[in-house]
Amino acid sequence: MEKDYFDYRQMPGMERENKQSINLEIKPIISIITAFWNGGKYLEQTANSVLNQTYPYWEWIIVDDGSTNKESLDIIENISKLDSRIRLLHKPNGGLADTRDFGAKHSNQSSKYFVFLDEDDLIDRTYLECAYWTLETNTDATWAYTDVVNFDGQQHVWRKWFNTEIEKKENLLVATALIKKEDFWKVNGYELREKKVNEDWNLWLKFLAKGFKPVRMNFTGFWYRRKPNEESELYRSKQNKQRTNEIIQNTAKTITKPVEAIQYPRYNYNWEIIPEEINNIIIPEYKGNGKINILMIIPWMTMGGADKFNLDLVTGLDKNKFSITLVCTVPNENRWRQKFEKNVDAIYDLTTFIDQKYWASFLSYLIKAKNINIIFNTNSVYGYSTIPFLKAKYPEIPVIDYIHMEEWYNRNGGYSRDSSSVSSVIDKTFVCNKNSEKILIDYFNRNPEDIDTVYIGVDEKKFNPSTCNKEELLKKYNIPEGKTVISYIARIDLQKRPHLLMKIVKGLHSKRNDFVFLIAGNGPLLDSIKNEAKKYGVLDVVRFLGAVSNTKEIYCISDITLNCSIKEGLALTSYESLSMGVPVVSSDVGGQKELINEETGVIVPCMQDETEITNYNYSNEEIDIYINALEKVMSNLDFYKNNCRKRVLNGFTIDQMINNMTNIFENIVNNPNQEKIAQGKQLENNIDITKELITKNLIASKDEYAWLCDQYNKLYFETISEYKSRKLREKLWANSLYRATFKLLRALGVVGFVKKIKNKQ
Repeated sequence: MEKDYFDYRQMPGMERENKQSINLEIKPIISIITAFWNGGKYLEQTANSVLNQTYPYWEWIIVDDGSTNKESLDIIENISKLDSRIRLLHKPNGGLADTRDFGAKHSNQSSKYFVFLDEDDLIDRTYLECAYWTLETNTDATWAYTDVVNFDGQQHVWRKWFNTEIEKKENLLVATALIKKEDFWKVNGYELREKKVNEDWNLWLKFLAKGFKPVRMNFTGFWYRRKPNEESELYRSKQNKQRTNEIIQNTAKTITKPVEAIQYPRYNYNWEIIPEEINNIIIPEYKGNGKINILMIIPWMTMGGADKFNLDLVTGLDKNKFSITLVCTVPNENRWRQKFEKNVDAIYDLTTFIDQKYWASFLSYLIKAKNINIIFNTNSVYGYSTIPFLKAKYPEIPVIDYIHMEEWYNRNGGYSRDSSSVSSVIDKTFVCNKNSEKILIDYFNRNPEDIDTVYIGVDEKKFNPSTCNKEELLKKYNIPEGKTVISYIARIDLQKRPHLLMKIVKGLHSKRNDFVFLIAGNGPLLDSIKNEAKKYGVLDVVRFLGAVSNTKEIYCISDITLNCSIKEGLALTSYESLSMGVPVVSSDVGGQKELINEETGVIVPCMQDETEITNYNYSNEEIDIYINALEKVMSNLDFYKNNCRKRVLNGFTIDQMINNMTNIFENIVNNPNQEKIAQGKQLENNIDITKELITKNLIASKDEYAWLCDQYNKLYFETISEYKSRKLREKLWANSLYRATFKLLRALGVVGFVKKIKNKQ
């Protein structure tokens, strides 16, 4: 699944970042221990991944296990000089487990945790910080680990639901984790003095035998280099299979009862008091970096118009002026995470490593640790609930937010209502269109001075018709000559009214046959509108393209785009379409008419109330107006096309948005709003009230959050019975006769027929 979007080239430690100066008088809390023997080929990148850590209170102990190669010895000597927190130790050769235990025994007395990191593996820049927080807040756990990226020799993401019974039979974990030092010594460390015996797996089993539980953090924080077999310790352990199995089985027998791991995301909040701070957490003391440091709170990092704005913003801001710390608050696959990682200082997906009870205190910690100058919330319901708390603790720090649209079908206003409920402590609210600005003022009684419009814009350099070959693309998509191409690019869901789309296609088809409709998108209503296309007899003029990653190709071959949504802010597809010189026929929702004028398309009145979003009985009048609008544009295409791109260049580009937001950030920091500061100070003496606002939000969203956690975890959950079935299939598949029989049956159609019967049952 991850191969569709995961970029294995974007490894940690590719470069050594310029980190801020810190107070090094604070002794190390974490001891990173690396066993080394005649290697060093990848050690510089590993060193970079350590030096780039967002949590600075560590020591890195490199233990040379009797290396004989001079070049290798020179490498570790040079690495040890990179930072005062790096120590180099030498010992006679004794093997991996012996070397790790040796390093652990020589760790600083101040450290509470161990991390065993091989000299060729990598850790994400937030690895130590997130693991530190998860063990400090899950005090009943012994070790914390993340999902794994296998890279180099083999490439795949390893996400496995932890199960004690499966762990006894198959190692679900890797060697690198944050481990409580005290518990490590309770099992006598690695203890093994044999080589090539899968000592890390044996350690986890020893922990489980003691009843010690792990925490599975749900992000890809560890990168495991899959080297050629002759260089791999895992391969060597497999070569020593008989002795390895003997050790593992003997240790597994000592586990008398299953251990329930803590696995994220999870819902477990139940009216507990929200703590302001976690007493044992040591906060980094960084010196100023001379930048405006922004704490940006968003729900997730996935594909969507609002998310595209977030990505464009963090990408476009001048990195010499701004530093962004990004926080996410909703469980999600976050397929755009790597895109964001390229452009922000750090990402903390709260759902992946700490319980909701501690989210507010973690945000407070970040404000101190990162010297935050601005709190910026966009589309995070949790973010809105915590703004009064943060303003009470840090009244001098300005708070701003960005709203993409009001949603009357979502809590009677959606984010507009959330923002307005805490507007007394929000310095400035920005919206993506003038219509939303007017609604905030007229309906939600917001102060006009606190509201402003910043158009999200489009990348006019990317969406430029001169950069694509239309003739080739027409052939690629098999578009007949002389046909007008009308495109519908959207998620196939309620908000976009795809059932109205099919009625429009049906009506237009009854009048003419000189067009092709391209439907680019996926979603829960896709199958039902496919059935409608068949029912209406329009399959000859409709192409269902599914999700299209490169929408620029669709715009390039389009003559018109259609948007019949019941709700929009200002649709990204409208920006992109006009930038590509393609006129738009759109419903009159949100700020569509602020972009689309009489020279670039047609605005159609929306005749359905938002509260009736699930009603597919659209009026004939509304359908006819869309049909007439499409025919109007089709009859004068050249006129409309000539005006589209000019409209975008005159105030609707991403560069113009970035300039606007840059000026806004700088002005808010340099000219603090004294009235908002005073409001924050009034809350200081009533901070318990602000914590109750957070509590009520967490309880109100309980069912939704629990469902999201459950849906995510189902992707990777495997019961012991499912495990046994999988192992049986693998065993059968290893048999060449079974494989040949299966392939023959599949070729004869028997396998597919049996699967269909099972599905019907």
